[in-house]
Amino acid sequence: MRARLALRSIVCIIAVWTAALFGYVPGLALAAGPSPPPTPVGRSHSPSPFPTVLHTPAPGDEPPRLRSDEALLEDLDTGQVLFGQRPSTPRPIASLTKIMTALLVLERSPLTGEVTVSRNAATTPPSDLGLKAGERISVRDLLYGLLLGSANDAAVALAEHVGSSIGGFVTMMNARARQLGMRHTRFRSPNGLDDRGYSTALDLATLTRAVYQHRAFESIVAAKFHTIPGPGTKVRRVQNRNALLWLYPGAIGVKTGFTTPAGHCLVAVAQRDGRRLMAVVLHTPSEPFSAGAALFNYGFVAFERAVLVRAGEGLGPVDVRGRLLPAVAGQSLVALVRRKDLPVLRRRLVLGAELRAPIKAGQVVGTLAVVDGDRVVGEVPVLAARALGPPGFLEMPPEDLTPAGRTAQAVGILGRSLADAFL
Repeated sequence: MRARLALRSIVCIIAVWTAALFGYVPGLALAAGPSPPPTPVGRSHSPSPFPTVLHTPAPGDEPPRLRSDEALLEDLDTGQVLFGQRPSTPRPIASLTKIMTALLVLERSPLTGEVTVSRNAATTPPSDLGLKAGERISVRDLLYGLLLGSANDAAVALAEHVGSSIGGFVTMMNARARQLGMRHTRFRSPNGLDDRGYSTALDLATLTRAVYQHRAFESIVAAKFHTIPGPGTKVRRVQNRNALLWLYPGAIGVKTGFTTPAGHCLVAVAQRDGRRLMAVVLHTPSEPFSAGAALFNYGFVAFERAVLVRAGEGLGPVDVRGRLLPAVAGQSLVALVRRKDLPVLRRRLVLGAELRAPIKAGQVVGTLAVVDGDRVVGEVPVLAARALGPPGFLEMPPEDLTPAGRTAQAVGILGRSLADAFL
């Protein structure tokens, strides 16, 4: 019996250690904490760092100080900006360019589509996937190579597949950027190696929100490894360069980048308690993951989701040229708010400048803004709760009039009475 128990113990120990080597230990993930990322596999021609530990300040209510030149923290699902550090300054973005490449591919080609690799793609330096001219490979596998391993040859192969030529694809990239409202972005290549292209933290956040509408993108960028078949029996194993997937609990994407002019760059997404935050870090002198983690800590710790206005909530009567009109909120306003700021939030109602009767029930009559000092947290439309007929308040009940309106009504009635007396 003892021998049997000992054997079971040994088997369990071996199973746990084997699982740990592959990054999964059932029931021990929380206790053990995130494991450090392994050494990069395959070809790597850029110094994209794989740190084994993050250096972040203690989470708190104040935004962190970053070594990044430009940075941004947003709510991924709403686009609400929680922190910005020169977020509109254009900079080279290196391989973050490939996020746009992925968006166009996902919009214009099925994942099951097959790409025949051209000689141009196969000879793209550095040839990260080692693609061979004439090789046939799926769009899905090329996207894994593009987004996990940042493969430049995969970027060219996908660009030629979707745009017929590199020039045609770059034209499509810039047209899509304009459609998304990325006003300070210009692409020059599908992979960002040229360093003539540029963007901003705000524009990259806009792009990332757009591409997250595709479930395939969300799944790919969350993967740590992927195996891609090669010619014959060759197998390529690509590893995600986003070290936050190993080091930050809740990290689920997105993409790293590096060239000397661009510095180290990162777009990252993490989720916790039903919230998904996005951090953009541009032009750091060393690894960008600590800055991204510091932004996430600030967002998750300092902010809470609050219902600031409820749809249909009564906002009291508003003055429409001396007449009282009941008004309600046209929609709810839910936002992430710093906990320390909740007590000082104020509401500011602004009526339309040309507002006058008649007014239909449900008509927009103004805007209600929730403000923190001079900063607008959010706005909702204000609607008329009932109809308001044409002017003619002499016959209206006094409770529907403002004090000034009641005075004017009394004067009007007196005037009409005097006029009738002389007739």
